[in-house]
Amino acid sequence: MTNNTTPQAAARSAAPLALWLVLLAAAGTFAMTMGTRQTMGLFLSALNTSTGLGIGSISLAFAFGQLWWGLTQPFAGAVADRIGTGRVILLGVALVALGTFITPYMTTTAGLIFAIGVLAAGGAGMAGPSVLMAATARLVPLQKRGLASGIVNAGGSFGQFVMAPIAISLTAAVGWASAMQWLGVLVLLALPAVWVLKGNSNALAAQAAAASGQKALTAREAIAQALATPSYRYLAAGFLVCGFHVAFLATHLPGVIAACGLSPEVGGWSLAVIGLFNIVGSLAMGWAVGRWRMKSLLSLLYAVRGLAVLIFLFAPKTPAVVLIFAAVMGITFLSTVPPTAGLVAKMFGTANMAMLFGIVMLSHQMGGFLGAYLGGSVFQATGSYDWVWYIDIVLAAGAALVNLPIRESPLPRRAAAAAA
Repeated sequence: MTNNTTPQAAARSAAPLALWLVLLAAAGTFAMTMGTRQTMGLFLSALNTSTGLGIGSISLAFAFGQLWWGLTQPFAGAVADRIGTGRVILLGVALVALGTFITPYMTTTAGLIFAIGVLAAGGAGMAGPSVLMAATARLVPLQKRGLASGIVNAGGSFGQFVMAPIAISLTAAVGWASAMQWLGVLVLLALPAVWVLKGNSNALAAQAAAASGQKALTAREAIAQALATPSYRYLAAGFLVCGFHVAFLATHLPGVIAACGLSPEVGGWSLAVIGLFNIVGSLAMGWAVGRWRMKSLLSLLYAVRGLAVLIFLFAPKTPAVVLIFAAVMGITFLSTVPPTAGLVAKMFGTANMAMLFGIVMLSHQMGGFLGAYLGGSVFQATGSYDWVWYIDIVLAAGAALVNLPIRESPLPRRAAAAAA
């Protein structure tokens, strides 16, 4: 029997498989790193009991981790743009595993900051959304980028949905310290993604710039151009608020639920529900970014968050109410990422996307630092989280408004690269 398949037809049949392999690698990596980080709040009480440091001091370690996760992303993105995504992901995954594994041995605030805030959070930043979204944008066709970013983002949510029950079960079976160490080992399942996502965007960008007769921007020029663009600054300001919301919920929602007199299992399942419904929100947002204005979608998401928190404050705190609240917040939890990444790519192209999106993620994590730290500090000072919720509502309203003036169009100098 002769084979009449042409090389072109074979390439077309292989393309969907290659596309799904890229998405599986990026989403799977995000699932392992985000799933581990977002379940750490489940161990806050055990860490406090074991170390006697106080909720405020332990919250400082978590808050520093939020900030450091953001600080690593612009630099990790710049390195990935130039020397390759695979090497950055390899180092990131190794650091997450190491930091998570040694956390139970830390008995001081400085030790917890080092393990949780520097090693684990820094590694998660290296193998985080700025690097993964940029790699996906580089490896998938232009018309599929919106949906692809939604799928990758949903991977982080799926990781949270899966890892929270695993952490609860492991804690019940082997204790909190061993449970945390097993989570560190599980992160290593992301290592095969190193080979799938290897490569960098600068070589492609240089070819596109040469074809269009333009000189490719250096990293410094790209940053200067972005910071001089009002729409980029508005986007970063709104994303700062997103970080406040996400970090406060991830770190302190189990404590909020415990303060309401509900069982720890409700706290664990609330984090799992957030992860589950964020899968829905991320996929829906990935579909929506190709059909509606991304700035309008962002404004809607922030407005829904503020309204959900307001209703939750006045509602009776029953398990059903808590899980419904977690579901609503889950839909909006990280579904801000696809339109935010999409706006960065639309305005500046993909050449320096990992770095420029990393800077926006840094803004996100500055908000995350405030959300994690203020949550613990306010509770320690007042015995209640109410004032943090009030701040949360005001910030949500501000974020909904600040996204409206964003201009959704490529900058003139980047138009050719964006088209390429």
